[in-house]
Amino acid sequence: MPKIVITNDDGIYSPGILALKKVLEKLGETLVIAPKKETSGIGKAISSRLIKIENVTLADGTKAYAIEGTPADAFLLAIYKFLKQKPDLLVTGINIGPNLGIDDFFTSGTLGAAIEAAIHGTPAIAVSYCLEKFFEGQNKASLVDMKKLESTAEIAGKISKYILENGMPSDVDIISVNVPEKPKEWTVEVTRLSNKGYKDLYSKREDGYIINSWVLDDYPDDVLGTDLYAVKVLKRISITPIKLNFKFNVDGLRELLEILNAKS
Repeated sequence: MPKIVITNDDGIYSPGILALKKVLEKLGETLVIAPKKETSGIGKAISSRLIKIENVTLADGTKAYAIEGTPADAFLLAIYKFLKQKPDLLVTGINIGPNLGIDDFFTSGTLGAAIEAAIHGTPAIAVSYCLEKFFEGQNKASLVDMKKLESTAEIAGKISKYILENGMPSDVDIISVNVPEKPKEWTVEVTRLSNKGYKDLYSKREDGYIINSWVLDDYPDDVLGTDLYAVKVLKRISITPIKLNFKFNVDGLRELLEILNAKS
């Protein structure tokens, strides 16, 4: 059977990871391994300290691993210590909150695990449920419409089934899925990653600043064809194909190279 690793950055007890597991276990052998606590905003960081691992039981009786590390740690531990092989697929989420645009690509722990998987040649899907409003101290899970969360998991399941049967589409390493909290229609748009950065996320506190919300209003507007436009304006489901392919303009540094190598 295909081997599927499931992780997230909301923590092992998030309803999103359980919703994914219920769908994905129909497609293959699942390994659920995720941070013990929320690690949002950690990106692709890995831990240089001791990572403790705890055997836990999810609400449906599923055995899983909770780690005192990051989502990227979770993937690396899965392939090197638990499976001892590359899995057929990594699915990360369902994140309770948006993962849109270039800033989230580098900031999100959900996407960080997907990036780590892609670096290691594993097809990766990152799935997010885009809350419109959320404030510091609120229990995000309590704000979720469970039927919509389950529908989000079903979309992830359909994408996973396609990939397991056909492989990733050409020149695609990661598929990022963003489902609006209040979709106008259950329609899917293929989008590109927005290149616009965050608005001002920080709120003043007596001794500094804090991010007390991280919701759709915190993201800039963008044009038709971007993930931001699909979710914010059209209120449609966005699926974004991402390729890890940094460009290196070596010729652009020829003049600088001549200066650096010039004899004084």
